[in-house]
Amino acid sequence: MNDRNFDRPIVVGSGVAGLSVALGLRRAAVITKTQLGDGSSRWAQGGVASAMGADDQPWRHAEDTVEVSAGLAVRSAVEALTDGGREAIDRLVAVGANFDRNRDGTLRLGQEAGHGRRRIVHADGDATGAEIMRALVGQVRGTQAIEVVERVHAIDLVLSDGKVCGVVVMDDQGRTALWRAPAVVLATGGIGQLYARTTNPVEATGDGIAMAARAGADLIDMEFVQFHPTALDTGGDPMPLLTEALRGDGARLVNSAGDRFMRGVHPDAELAPRDIVARTTYERRGDAFLDATVIGDDFEHHYPTVFASAARVGLDPRKDLLPVSPAAHYSMGGIAADQDGRTSLRGLFAVGECASTGVHGGNRLASNSLLEGLVFGKRAAATVQAEQVVAGTTGAPTAPPAMAPGRPPAMQQLRDIMWEHVGVVRSEASLVAARQAIARLAADLERFVEGHNAVTVAHLVIDAALARTETRGAHARSDYPNTDDALAVRQRIRIEPRFDALTVAV
Repeated sequence: MNDRNFDRPIVVGSGVAGLSVALGLRRAAVITKTQLGDGSSRWAQGGVASAMGADDQPWRHAEDTVEVSAGLAVRSAVEALTDGGREAIDRLVAVGANFDRNRDGTLRLGQEAGHGRRRIVHADGDATGAEIMRALVGQVRGTQAIEVVERVHAIDLVLSDGKVCGVVVMDDQGRTALWRAPAVVLATGGIGQLYARTTNPVEATGDGIAMAARAGADLIDMEFVQFHPTALDTGGDPMPLLTEALRGDGARLVNSAGDRFMRGVHPDAELAPRDIVARTTYERRGDAFLDATVIGDDFEHHYPTVFASAARVGLDPRKDLLPVSPAAHYSMGGIAADQDGRTSLRGLFAVGECASTGVHGGNRLASNSLLEGLVFGKRAAATVQAEQVVAGTTGAPTAPPAMAPGRPPAMQQLRDIMWEHVGVVRSEASLVAARQAIARLAADLERFVEGHNAVTVAHLVIDAALARTETRGAHARSDYPNTDDALAVRQRIRIEPRFDALTVAV
């Protein structure tokens, strides 16, 4: 690999957030460690939440978002998100995204937990992410000034006089290079693959969060990991998601005897906020099923992705109960960023799941994640254009630690530790045990790029979870089961830049 000087911002990541930034910039270099369009966005089933109906307004969507946020949502970020919803949907339609519509041509709007109105825009029932990514990838491929570099892994940020001025990259042969740029935008997604049970694809190893942390950027709310309550529990890795829209269309959570168990837990039963449903299904330990038979013979048409996932393991959702388990699904925490993508480091921007703007607080409202990437991706692009710094053009970075590309053999052990001890319910004892166990594995993990990042992010989650001595939103402590009003604040973390936060002399 060769060193390069880019005359345009580098966007790391090619999901909805990253491609929205690139298209907003019009001139960008997109780096992805797999191929363009891979990642969690493509897997999203639920849809995009937006106040599109005649009985709905952005302020209602904002109120619902704040209501489920466990008291930690940042109001200005929430309003920016919901106010931008209609424009985001219109923009997708303009670039060729085909959404499900009623016979009169209006958008077919679905219902999901926590939403007071039907406002979920879908494509092909439960293939919304795939359709959005198809449209965005097509636009990026057709934009000459957007350079796409596939199968290259960004492994660390490069700083000059405290400003981010590029990234060190590695190919699949382990060769590294320094790529300088006027600005770097991290859109690398979440951390789900740190857990043995997750709906996230193999790419979701927290790379951007780890890179930013090692460079000294502020992190925030790292303890808040959302566990989706209904992943298909038949041994898959990743676990197939059973979209929340199923419960919006009448599916019920039952035990092996067919009795509904959410009715005595929350007034909204199966449509209660995700943290409550996830903890309830977790506590049942294998005796939780989704009964979607009420949807009837149209199931295969309305939910083809779910139908296919069930069929692969010999289940028919039209007549069979579907075994479910919570699974790591989304990180509300991440790189501290405002709604325009700015971080605590000049020259560094963050968008999407790797960023934490406060829009989700301690518990994300269903189907707000794709919307976040679309709305804040466009906003970040405008900010990057206005604020990008001049890239350094001389000098060389200090050598990064010797690492091999890819995933270490010990990664599964880390994932098991995180699920058992830092999962749906935690305690001081479990968190300390996790930290000690991961420390014993660190030497083996950190010889590989993804293991190096996983150790960094796992420690951040554990330390933040230890510091929050209460139960709030997606963070549940068995030793502190109550919510403490004095802790209704966001936790900001910064680690001192280490030897692998690269510097360059210019």
